Amino acid sequence: MEQLLAAVDLGSNSFRLSIGRVVQHNGHAQIYAIDRLNESVRLAAGMGADKCISPDAIERAVVILKRFNERLLGFHPNRVRAVATNTFRVARNLSEVLPAAEAALGFPIEVISGHEEARLIFSGISNELPPSPNRRLMIDIGGGSTEVIIGKGLKPMLLSSLYMGCVSYTDKFFADGVITEERMQKAILAARRELEGITRQYRKTGWQEAYGSSGTAKGLIAILQENGMSKKGITLEGMELLKKRLVQDGKVDMRTLHGVKPHRAPVLAAGLAIMMAAFQELKIRQMLPGEGALRVGVLYDMLGRDSERDQRAQTVQQMIKRYHVDTRQAHRVREAALSLFRELRLPDSPETQELSRQLGWAADLHEVGLSIAHADYHKHTAYVLEHADMPGFSNDDQAMLSFLSLGHQGKLGKLKRFETSKAWWLTLLSLRLAVILMRRREDMETLPLHIELQGKKVLIRQNAGWMATHPLSQASLQAEVQAWQTDHNDLSLELA
Repeated sequence: MEQLLAAVDLGSNSFRLSIGRVVQHNGHAQIYAIDRLNESVRLAAGMGADKCISPDAIERAVVILKRFNERLLGFHPNRVRAVATNTFRVARNLSEVLPAAEAALGFPIEVISGHEEARLIFSGISNELPPSPNRRLMIDIGGGSTEVIIGKGLKPMLLSSLYMGCVSYTDKFFADGVITEERMQKAILAARRELEGITRQYRKTGWQEAYGSSGTAKGLIAILQENGMSKKGITLEGMELLKKRLVQDGKVDMRTLHGVKPHRAPVLAAGLAIMMAAFQELKIRQMLPGEGALRVGVLYDMLGRDSERDQRAQTVQQMIKRYHVDTRQAHRVREAALSLFRELRLPDSPETQELSRQLGWAADLHEVGLSIAHADYHKHTAYVLEHADMPGFSNDDQAMLSFLSLGHQGKLGKLKRFETSKAWWLTLLSLRLAVILMRRREDMETLPLHIELQGKKVLIRQNAGWMATHPLSQASLQAEVQAWQTDHNDLSLELA
């Protein structure tokens, strides 16, 4: 049976669905697209000054996601990954928008950081390009943000996500569709200011090839070539000619300007301004089209999660080194926590499998905060894991790690800010018990306790002989039972 993967990209301007077939070639996996859907939503255009997505925009999103749901019927949940970008990141009514979107799509939606978006874009473009020893510059102008990346091979070197996009700049500079020289110059200047912060580092690193992905870059290439403004790709000279034409017409005139797709016409001037600013600031001479981008990056990242190449596992190893984590103690806690988690016998589902992975990584990283200070180190750990750039991890992933690390010791009341489930608390319990047992930082052949889930109660069966010779551990367990009775109404512990 062929293996199919599906990626859903919920952008600020468009929603995209890509379905790929995984093919093995000489031990290497390649993904071939077999179906694509691309729908204009202009979600960012439906966001008011209060940073709330309007009901009309939410309804547009729901209608399109229901169409995607029909195409995804029959897909196993671990074969679909949906990611949301800038408009979801900044929306103040996300708690209203996200449940409606997930219900329409029928799958969880991850809101990813700008840094993670840039990494996935680089992966998507790189996997669709032929191998090259050259450094490559990649620019993706979305509806609400612009990602700028330099990388070599399949490894990114510089990743940036800038708060400017073709929809947000359209609303700011071209809301009525009128294009003037003054408006173009203001938009270009604003974009150059956004780029100033990264210009020096990017030009110092340098590149030999430049690629543009997303609808903006591809749209510009089509227009420049079909109107004789560029022989190949995007050039600054070609864009100057296009700007002159738009200013002369005062609008996007689709009757005389060839190559313009109807849904891109309203955002053409803003996308052009941002691209011109990038060429001017970074001194780009020519840009070629980059295929794939975010949705293809998501597919390859998903493929890696089913193999030893899971980017998240690599990120955890890098953080272990960066924060000088005691790997032997991390291993002890990890093995104990996972052993206890298995004893709970939660349903064998994608959610349980993901919780197991998150528990293992949380155990690996639970002492990250010790590199900052011993006092309240768990709080330092939680802060780092929630706010650090962690390639491969979504915002939800990092929230889970922060929850586990903040809660692995101390009172439970401090975890109220997290939206949790019973499964989250059971995962946390496994980690807390493991930390208690491994406090002496010594290897243990067999665990001196076992746990059993009985409805809302967890029965802790102790090895009486071991407990008799370890009074500190016994006292800690009794305190743990008391902590759950005091701070958690839905789950209770009982010693046996």
